[in-house]
Amino acid sequence: MHYTLELIPLPVSDVDRARDFYRDKLGFHVDIDAEVAEGLRIVQLTPPGSGCSIALSEKLWDMMDGPNPEPGSYQGLQLCVSDIKQARAELVERGLEVSEPVVFAPEDGGTFMYFKDPDGNGWAIQEYRTRATQPLRDVIAA
Repeated sequence: MHYTLELIPLPVSDVDRARDFYRDKLGFHVDIDAEVAEGLRIVQLTPPGSGCSIALSEKLWDMMDGPNPEPGSYQGLQLCVSDIKQARAELVERGLEVSEPVVFAPEDGGTFMYFKDPDGNGWAIQEYRTRATQPLRDVIAA
């Protein structure tokens, strides 16, 4: 049985502001922007080339059992790119405040940069150069 991670609900305080940030600064595609149940608006966005999306909502957790995460409480979300310098240049051009790349190890996968969304949710961008030619899942399985 294969399990695929396809959606991460992300707590935000202002859905419109967050949608605009992820769409305009990061280039995510808006898949859904709709009231899916009475009083429950969901905005689903997908990073270019990704099989996993994020869902923005102010009230999603009110409909579930369990904790209700505060906007800005998610840290360590991660995107992967094949060329971190090119990605940084594109993001800076769109107006994103993103750190300079940090090399923790010379091996592929050892370079990162960081940014936060308007609520303070923290993201990393990791460079995997091999992704330019094959999906990471295939590299790891080998």
